Amino acid sequence: MSRRNCWICKMCRNQSKRLPSNLTLEEVLQWAQSFGNLMATNYGPVVYEAYLKMEHSDENIKFWMACETYKKIASRWSRISRAKQLYEIYIQPQSPREINIDSSTRETIIRNIQEPTPTCFEEAQKIVYMHMERDSYPRFLKSEMYQKLLKTIQSNNSS
Repeated sequence: MSRRNCWICKMCRNQSKRLPSNLTLEEVLQWAQSFGNLMATNYGPVVYEAYLKMEHSDENIKFWMACETYKKIASRWSRISRAKQLYEIYIQPQSPREINIDSSTRETIIRNIQEPTPTCFEEAQKIVYMHMERDSYPRFLKSEMYQKLLKTIQSNNSS
């Protein structure tokens, strides 16, 4: 796990109750309101990614985040290079972090990356978002990780 996630791991192992000073109870409570709220906050995606990594299913959020970065690439040559990387890592059958998408979406991406646009992964990104929202997000809210984080930040606020 990257250094920015260390506090999550430590907290879950009870080795430290120190949270980032700018993580608020309001933000953590927003995560439970909707998946969109979770993904729109500062720490939500980081905590959610750490949870998915513990579940051995972090390829979806990694792909989603990579697509968000990909959309901002202005250079045509950089976009071509990054589109091929995204394909090889997440889309290509039997790839290291293959995401679960239907064959027609996969075929559309294969056609689109010949001359990639900022939106050529958009349909796959929507599918992945839906998988996360429907499948792993409800488990995340019930998880020991989220519950422990919520209790820790509530107790820190009341002290």
